[in-house]
Amino acid sequence: MPRINGNEIRPGYILDHNDSLWTAVKVEHVKPGKGGAFAQVELRNLRNGSKLNERFRSADRVERVRLDQKDQQFLYESGDVLVFMDMESYDQFSLPSDIFGERRPFLTEGMVVRVEYHESEALSAQLPQKVTCQVVEAEPAVKGQTAASSFKPALLDNGYRIMVPPFINPGEDVVVNTETLEYAGRA
Repeated sequence: MPRINGNEIRPGYILDHNDSLWTAVKVEHVKPGKGGAFAQVELRNLRNGSKLNERFRSADRVERVRLDQKDQQFLYESGDVLVFMDMESYDQFSLPSDIFGERRPFLTEGMVVRVEYHESEALSAQLPQKVTCQVVEAEPAVKGQTAASSFKPALLDNGYRIMVPPFINPGEDVVVNTETLEYAGRA
């Protein structure tokens, strides 16, 4: 694995630190009035989700880990596990249902997701950036409310609630950004 200097750490990098895998969430470069510069890095553990704040000086060396990414197709859910199929070998395997966190309701059968592996251990999974859902329930638009930029709550077919513009009615398809979990447009 390549070793990098402490001042080369960027958000999103995966690091092998203290015999565990961490992702850099926030990186702030600090130049105090006295002493040498350092990078204040907020790290999140990829296995248990714990957080850690660490200082890395430019002379500090840390190992950057590259994860293997594979596209996998979601087949079905069985209890607390999600069953996927490898798109190349057609092997089936299971992952815990909490690997998606709060984005889990947007996973549908047949959807292709990107799973990141480190030495055959699945660490994270990413949904497509945009997903189409149907609005099941939404409040009616109030006359005169469309002049200002306003939003109203809506219930999607997967049970998730988002804020949508007032012109969206029940039965319409909307596009949801799975990174921000917000309305992205009409389908």
